[in-house]
Amino acid sequence: MIRSELLQALAKDNPELRAEEVEQVVDIFFDEIAQRLAEGGRVELRGFGAFSTRERGARKGRNPRTGDAVEVPAKKVPYFKPGKDMRQLINDA
Repeated sequence: MIRSELLQALAKDNPELRAEEVEQVVDIFFDEIAQRLAEGGRVELRGFGAFSTRERGARKGRNPRTGDAVEVPAKKVPYFKPGKDMRQLINDA
């Protein structure tokens, strides 16, 4: 599902909301998750899963075009762990 499909599904289920209002709700939802992760926090949606960040250490990489070794700095990456209900739904399908 892509963002536009999500917006269409939400608009269909909530005919009392204008398209702009549905889009605003989706924007706020994703912005709040991103902001919390940027602050080093965690977002847990019961039955769905939890978003958090993980540290990825510095390493030596390789430039695929030239083959030269390059230093890749340490960084934080987003991580999603599905909840129990989500895992069961996927495995029962």
